[in-house]
Amino acid sequence: MLTVKQIFDLGIKIGIASDPRGVQGIKKYLARQKKEYDDLKPKDKGFFDRETLTNPFPDSGIHVDDGKSNVKMVMAGIDINAPEILLASQLNERGKKIGLVIAHHPEGKALGKLHEVMEMGVDIGMALGLPVHLAEKIMEERMREVARSLSAANLYQAVNVAEHLGINFINAHTITDNLVHTFIANLIAKRQPETIADLMDLLMEIPEYQMAKRLGFGPVIFAGTPRNRVGKIMIEMTGGTEPSPKVYPELSRIGISTIVGMHMRKETLEKSNEAQLNVVVAGHMSSDSLGMNLFLDELEKKGIEIVPCGGLIRVSRVKKGKK
Repeated sequence: MLTVKQIFDLGIKIGIASDPRGVQGIKKYLARQKKEYDDLKPKDKGFFDRETLTNPFPDSGIHVDDGKSNVKMVMAGIDINAPEILLASQLNERGKKIGLVIAHHPEGKALGKLHEVMEMGVDIGMALGLPVHLAEKIMEERMREVARSLSAANLYQAVNVAEHLGINFINAHTITDNLVHTFIANLIAKRQPETIADLMDLLMEIPEYQMAKRLGFGPVIFAGTPRNRVGKIMIEMTGGTEPSPKVYPELSRIGISTIVGMHMRKETLEKSNEAQLNVVVAGHMSSDSLGMNLFLDELEKKGIEIVPCGGLIRVSRVKKGKK
């Protein structure tokens, strides 16, 4: 069995291994964090979140940990709020042994720091061919926008409920977004779909998207036609949240033809259409479920039972009979 911290550390490990920045990119990010801390005045160091010196995913974290649990069962969901925490407590009263609740979307401090993880969008843009100054300016504006939108949020509501009920609680946001990003990227690289129709067929081979389709929210072509050729693809599955709409005309100029993402806002879609881009939206809950499942499978391999909730489409890729 694993402790809460061991489970979270495992998430950090596999999140780094799947990060589009690469291991060296992560090392550079952590080095910048250390320099920022070292340069602070002594009176300011007490306010610095030292966890960011070792955790490169500020939107993922441990919220409640009793420090002694050996976790045999986890309850996992895309969105974990006060009702889900209460559900875990009630299930335990009925004989379950849920030692940890895992959310995908951030809560508490991790939600307050969501904008910080968006810095990785600069590295992703540069890898595609965007000039660094352009990638930084566009992302900086969007990061400020997201930070402002969170400034009035009730960040700790679910965390407080978990504290009162003694429920261990973590979340894994960019950690598992990285997993789905790499999973989709590897699949596309291997199969090389030629048209948008081919791309849709490829996505529909994935069980999470099949189940989402049956439930009414499967992959959708937001822009373009099935006959369009995909050209050069940008996979937009990680990086905290959607980038600024201003980036899409620039992506078109450097040769990107197709965007494959989880979701897309109206203003973003309008800019994508203006840039003549194809847009395939694979689905938010289904894509998040895919990433979470890849993480949860690693726990299942270690003998931990998974109880899905909170919108998670649970699909296990662990062969039966093997731990």
